[in-house]
Amino acid sequence: MNPIILKTPETCRWDCVSLGEVMLRLDPGEERIHTARHFRAWEGGGEYNVARGLRRCFGLRTAVITAFAKNPIGQLIEDLMLQGGVDTSLVRWVPYDGIGRTVRNGLNFTERGFGVRAAVGCSDRGNTAIASCQPGDFDWESIFTKNGSRWLHTGGIFAALSSSSASVAKAAVRAARAADTIVSYDLNYRESLWKGIGGKTKAREVNRELVATVDVLFGNEEDFSAALGVPIEDAGEDFTHLAVSSYEVQLHKVAELYPNLKLIATTLRTAHTATKNDWGAIALYQGKIIHVPQREIEIMDRVGGGDSFASGLIYGFLAGKPVEWAIQCAVAHGALAMTTPGDTSMATLSEVEAVMRGASARIAR
Repeated sequence: MNPIILKTPETCRWDCVSLGEVMLRLDPGEERIHTARHFRAWEGGGEYNVARGLRRCFGLRTAVITAFAKNPIGQLIEDLMLQGGVDTSLVRWVPYDGIGRTVRNGLNFTERGFGVRAAVGCSDRGNTAIASCQPGDFDWESIFTKNGSRWLHTGGIFAALSSSSASVAKAAVRAARAADTIVSYDLNYRESLWKGIGGKTKAREVNRELVATVDVLFGNEEDFSAALGVPIEDAGEDFTHLAVSSYEVQLHKVAELYPNLKLIATTLRTAHTATKNDWGAIALYQGKIIHVPQREIEIMDRVGGGDSFASGLIYGFLAGKPVEWAIQCAVAHGALAMTTPGDTSMATLSEVEAVMRGASARIAR
């Protein structure tokens, strides 16, 4: 495995650009989706959450490549993004037909789990503006060559949105690689997104082609199995109580299949209840395994934990830290993100560093 070599900050407008859909998340708080009378609005989306975490927690320059229908919902999502500090200059605005026959903005209803009741997500994101985009709708040369970004992040959620979204992702990755931009890809397998367009067979076809072109791969043990067809032996559908050596074998198998990869990182999660999980990580970099053992954490809202893991790791490399530091940062940031509501991280860098040092949760006065 080759090392990750980054362009210098002075040569690029952005530290990281993400490609993906940004939805309006409607959150019933402590209630259920099907019984709620009030919802709180947030913005969120797997790829976007990474860019926002890098901006708000770690202070880096980030942008998101996406598209919105030009209506008040799209403008609300943009306003939420502006509050998060992510550059919106790469957003493509699509004329709205007044009813959403041809284009619309995505909605994501998410209720938090508690105890034995798991979290529930219900997406309403068909025929959205970004899902309808074609590779030629964005000026890739301007983004990656003229302006420049040190890192591009995208993933399997975006690739699953439509028949054209995978082609858009391929065009972005191709342009980024040509400009010596490091590219990361989060498998983020979602059965609900793939089941209507070919299921695991189609997911593997699309993801295998994209993973063969990127530098950094994020996922978990289920993602590697469902989206790439690289299972943990004898695990079946149960990924709990597996030895660390089983995960090591899986990572090495992925590395053998995709020699282009420079880093493979996976979160380790054992869910005892919706609110009590064991949380850690394991990664493979330059042939070396880096393992952060699981510790029990308490969860308020688990959505976005993996995205915050990714942004913490990316920050470590962009900041020039050792890989061990980057993985520790990823685990700490992901844990903190799950202690607050919404998709996106509300953590600060000082809080992340305190968790990395093992600081207590005593009140800060």
